[in-house]
Amino acid sequence: MAAGGWTYAALAQQVEVDPKSIERWVNLGRIPRRATALQAAKALGEDVHALWPALRQARPARAISPELVALYEQRADLPVSTFTDLMAQARERIDILVYAAVFLHEAYPRLNELLTERAAEGCTVRIAIGDPDSDNVQARGQEERFGHGIESRCRLALMHYKPLADTPGIEVRTHETTLYNSLYRADDQQLVNAHVWGVNAYAAPVWHLRRHQESGMFDTYADSFDSVWATATPVREED
Repeated sequence: MAAGGWTYAALAQQVEVDPKSIERWVNLGRIPRRATALQAAKALGEDVHALWPALRQARPARAISPELVALYEQRADLPVSTFTDLMAQARERIDILVYAAVFLHEAYPRLNELLTERAAEGCTVRIAIGDPDSDNVQARGQEERFGHGIESRCRLALMHYKPLADTPGIEVRTHETTLYNSLYRADDQQLVNAHVWGVNAYAAPVWHLRRHQESGMFDTYADSFDSVWATATPVREED
């Protein structure tokens, strides 16, 4: 008020309160009602929460997101059928974003057949796996104390998926991005395997999402996939 040349009376007139109320704000630390505080802050050109921090209200948290179907403490808690059943139900889109995820082929040798069948039924299948020669893949191996193991698994994943590269409706690419989450999408459902520094993916949490509305959690991850896909390099069977 002093910096702006405001008197108690002038500010009181501006926000339509008694000048004594202004005096109590200043001298006694009284807190005005939120609507009045907002008017006063606007008149003074200040942030209302800087003037009255007690008016800062935490945004209420939802106990459970309507998009969250299930939460698993670690990926190892899920049977592989959870992943393959989602893909088998897909009618429009399957997106897979991983570094390797060879556990899918190891536990379900029919994975390529399943993806080929879905593509033949009109499903668009996009698979993005880690480039074993990229700095980010090699760094992940060091962070997870996996060493060159992660690079080898990326090469193994490429061997698994390469036969699909020229299949109509299926595209395989390699990416060099930092993988914050592995994503497994089937239409409007998605399994998100979070990555934790120093922890192998099988021991990290997974959340099962179902799209509830546009611009929700589901679309945040779907948009992330699209961003990585745009930077990835196509794989050809003859490569």
